[in-house]
Amino acid sequence: MGRKVDVDELVGVTEIVERLDLKSKQAVRSWRSRFPDFPAPVAHLALGPVWAWPDIETWALATGNPRGHRRKAT
Repeated sequence: MGRKVDVDELVGVTEIVERLDLKSKQAVRSWRSRFPDFPAPVAHLALGPVWAWPDIETWALATGNPRGHRRKAT
């Protein structure tokens, strides 16, 4: 059985760029190739990889990689 994830916490590259206030999607692509500890996607869909936001947020804060970390609006 796979990992259970709250669907409200799923993010793709576009959402990561928006939430971390990055300039482009290329930053996420670069992190995936440069950092072996970058979180693994929880799923691969036709639109691309999908991550659990808490995994990305934790990694970004721990590594200091985000330009302007923003929490998800509630």
